[in-house]
Amino acid sequence: MEIITTVSEMKKSINRERDAKKNLGFVPTMGYLHEGHLSLIRRAREENDVVVVSIFVNPTQFGINEDFDLYPRNLAKDSSLAEEAGAAYLFCPEVKEMYPSGYETFIEVTEMTQGLCGASRPSHFRGVTTVVNKLFQIVKPHRAYFGLKDAQQVMVIQKMVQDLNMDVEIVPCPIIREADGLAMSSRNVNLSNGERSAALVLFRSLAVAKEMLLAGEQEARRLKGAILKIIEKEPLVKLDYVEIVNFEKLTPIEQLRDKSLIALAAKVGKVRLIDNLYWEGQ
Repeated sequence: MEIITTVSEMKKSINRERDAKKNLGFVPTMGYLHEGHLSLIRRAREENDVVVVSIFVNPTQFGINEDFDLYPRNLAKDSSLAEEAGAAYLFCPEVKEMYPSGYETFIEVTEMTQGLCGASRPSHFRGVTTVVNKLFQIVKPHRAYFGLKDAQQVMVIQKMVQDLNMDVEIVPCPIIREADGLAMSSRNVNLSNGERSAALVLFRSLAVAKEMLLAGEQEARRLKGAILKIIEKEPLVKLDYVEIVNFEKLTPIEQLRDKSLIALAAKVGKVRLIDNLYWEGQ
């Protein structure tokens, strides 16, 4: 595996691979890799000739008083894990490489970013779409792989790709969970033992909602009420939102019939966690 830190060198390597008619898979990450990331890399390796993994903690998607400085980092470990999972290139630029002095261009998807995480993090998705667009321009992948734990991010990136006529296929991949159900996240390492235990209420609440759906419940307000009742009993969890939306448009719905998403976000201590349940109907 080759580790690259500059845009110019990454482009040279990519152009060489494309000249050789290789299919390129891309997994963009912020590092501190876990099994969720590794599942994306492995799938990319199965479906492409060459896999590029990026590690870049993107400052433009963090708001004021968010955890940019606290975001966990371990490049040595990440390099070993990425190589073992099948990456051919690891692109890990410095901030000044991605946003040089005088940088002032941003990409924004307007409507789909208004709700869910976008409501409480108003500049977040502008940062996400900007950096993903830049990475796509640098890596020029045929396919890019994203985990559905952040379903809103996946749909926003798909919308950007569609609207800007980008020649890249977005491949959504399932949420990977710990044995006890907690959605895997690089931020989980920042949870204390008590907070880690409390965070399980998010998965438990979604599991109850799934049971209700399987029993035939379709009313969004009843499902949301059941989730709130469970989460509000956990004092260490400060809920940001529970929303039930159409999966493709991310607009609120009153009944879950097909392609629906129950999404939630909460702070557990100082750690912000997200989770969701996708429902295709019965």
